[in-house]
Amino acid sequence: MKNIILLGPPGAGKGTQADLICDLCDIPKISTGDMLREAVASGSDLGKKVSNILDTGGLVSDEIIGALIDNRLSKPDCEQGALFDGVPRTIGQAKQLSQMGIIFTHVIEIFVNDEEIVNRMSGRRVHPGSGRNYHIVHNPPQIEGIDDVTGESLVQREDDKPETVLKRLEVYHDQTKPLTDFYNSLSKKDNIKFFRVDGSKHVEEVFKSISKEI
Repeated sequence: MKNIILLGPPGAGKGTQADLICDLCDIPKISTGDMLREAVASGSDLGKKVSNILDTGGLVSDEIIGALIDNRLSKPDCEQGALFDGVPRTIGQAKQLSQMGIIFTHVIEIFVNDEEIVNRMSGRRVHPGSGRNYHIVHNPPQIEGIDDVTGESLVQREDDKPETVLKRLEVYHDQTKPLTDFYNSLSKKDNIKFFRVDGSKHVEEVFKSISKEI
């Protein structure tokens, strides 16, 4: 069994690497981002709470995260392990997962400096109807501001705007970054493999570094 945690700031490329790792290890991805977006799209009371928090760059409570994860882990495809993308984000969530009986085998930190994160995220654009993603520098649409398929306008999500990105990074450094120290310390006494990779490199290079360790 392989239970893998990916740590790193928003925009570090965790989602991309998570997909590659899941293919390599044949395990499902438990993505906080995906679960939160599904909750928002549902229009439920929980989804509305999540939407308000995300729009202001805050962190969703441990209780909400726990409820989402508990539902996901009940599915049969998690019997042989899973990859946790975007969770835990706080020491409280880490302890909660431990209380749920989840044992981790690998903890991977993808690190990227703040300036590059802001440049990456503020350049993102999305087509609201389909969810197609673009980037004004790395993956621009054929016509600026227009979806290639439908011809409809692209938008910049609230949580990709520079001021929100900076706030999210501040939250990350204050509340999430201590997890790297937490799991690094655990790796010295428990059977957990902790390692760091440079997320500023090309996707293939980052994945090559990770695949050597898992």
